[in-house]
Amino acid sequence: MASKNGSTRVAIACQGGGSHTAFTAGVLKKLLKEKAEGNHNFEIVALSGTSGGAICALLAWYVLLTYDIDKALSLLDSFWRANSTHAPWDKFLNTCLLQATRFFANIGGVPLVSPKYLPTRGLDQFRGMLEEHVDFDGLDKLVMSDSPLLLLGAADVLSGEFKAFSSRRDKITVDMILASAAIPTLFKAAHVDGHLYWDGLFSQNPPVRELPDERPDEIWVIAINPQTRKTEPRSVPEITDRRNEMARNLSLYQEVQFIEKMNGWVEEGALARTKHKPVQIKWIKMLRELDVESKLDRDPAFIQGMMAYGEEQAEAFLNQRAEVSEEGQEDYRRAAYG
Repeated sequence: MASKNGSTRVAIACQGGGSHTAFTAGVLKKLLKEKAEGNHNFEIVALSGTSGGAICALLAWYVLLTYDIDKALSLLDSFWRANSTHAPWDKFLNTCLLQATRFFANIGGVPLVSPKYLPTRGLDQFRGMLEEHVDFDGLDKLVMSDSPLLLLGAADVLSGEFKAFSSRRDKITVDMILASAAIPTLFKAAHVDGHLYWDGLFSQNPPVRELPDERPDEIWVIAINPQTRKTEPRSVPEITDRRNEMARNLSLYQEVQFIEKMNGWVEEGALARTKHKPVQIKWIKMLRELDVESKLDRDPAFIQGMMAYGEEQAEAFLNQRAEVSEEGQEDYRRAAYG
């Protein structure tokens, strides 16, 4: 059902993928700006995300709770600016990391170091960065029963179970964000309520299956990893890239297929006694072919370029959606009035 003001109820799912997720930040910036300016009639009723997508979803959700569009633009910009390299030594390390990972990808291996031998400084900095941008202690005062839902994907290291932290069930904490973004080759497992969690890319990337519970009309998936390729991967780097894309998409497409099956059951009347209704799945895709190693690239120019590209794709998506809506209204007028 549409909102009381007739707007389309929308849930936004944000796929994770390291620095590529700056694309997602750009998409969300554009969507929030257009919504605030009244150029497109939609209401965001839920956000979900995993890893970098969880961070972007969190920041957008925080903005919706505070009703401050200017904060939205500054928060997303500020976080990704802070996550970029600036100091000369940081830029040097970024270049070395990219060169090393691409070298090992070319010979069919990956440089691995146990996270117990890595300093905790990086994790502490990441925690501090999140806390600078979101007042986690003050969230309780902002979250109401009718606030948009936030879902954060993570994976339980010991049980192997998928976990979606939910603002309906849980008080959202910085540790939950760290759990969703705890890449095991970079960070130690994150502790939340006595459980150990790794990067949600191992599980739901992003969580989608619970979104229909919020009764959205549409689910917009911001997709980082390509679903298809035009040519067969032949070289070791190409095979590595494609394997990464397929692995990261696996749970997402399984959950999307489940929702599509539910749509069929609703149309058949099998779920007539439930609150479920058909939900359209729409995609905002990152179409550039980038290697998996670039997900580690924190160069400011790369980050800014990805954000700008995300804004472009969001604008194209909204314009196409508006054109389809206008065509539908025109068809209705012709049918009704001849």
